[in-house]
Amino acid sequence: MLDVIEAESGDNPTATILILHGLGADGNDFVPVAEELQLDAVGPVRFIFPHAPMIPVTINGGFRMRAWYDILGTEEKGVQDATGLHRSRQLVEALLKREKERGIAANRIVLAGFSQGCALSLLTGLRHGERLAGIAGLSGYLPLAETTAAERHPANNDTPIFLAHGTHDEMIALERAEATRDALQRLGYPVEWHEYLMGHSVTPLEIEELNAWLVRVLSAAAAA
Repeated sequence: MLDVIEAESGDNPTATILILHGLGADGNDFVPVAEELQLDAVGPVRFIFPHAPMIPVTINGGFRMRAWYDILGTEEKGVQDATGLHRSRQLVEALLKREKERGIAANRIVLAGFSQGCALSLLTGLRHGERLAGIAGLSGYLPLAETTAAERHPANNDTPIFLAHGTHDEMIALERAEATRDALQRLGYPVEWHEYLMGHSVTPLEIEELNAWLVRVLSAAAAA
């Protein structure tokens, strides 16, 4: 089981938001963002911020850092670390399983992430065997896109997806995020798309619009 940071907005949480950090960061990275969210309308929420494993990252000269999978190169269509992606997917699945064992229904769980965390959230969420409340991807992309149609699980075929990206992202080009949006829409997913005048970062407006989306998807799950 991954080491995690946990926070709760109230006693006896009825929903969980699991947030995956980006390359080289750790679970602390998005604690301040979660503290800005106003989710009283959906009841008490548990936030989970896992720390990725320490692994060598090829693009950084093999230096060991927290990463969900190896980055082998900068080319959009280059070789991807499928083994590492699926290994981390299983680690996230274990956290999802634990939340359900703690009494949080799958349709009251949002899987979210930034950059690498976005990629892993999409990989895991689309393949998860029970309907999630939603998947939120910030400044990332869809990994292993060519196998998504065959590997996705029917339970999440219409799960709401929030995608946000910077127009000047220096790490992951806007065009790659747009290709992710288009691929997901072709597969029938309801994608809420946002782009912002920023680089590889997060803005207050993005948090505000993510907040509104979280309230909608978690409220819909509660009413189902």
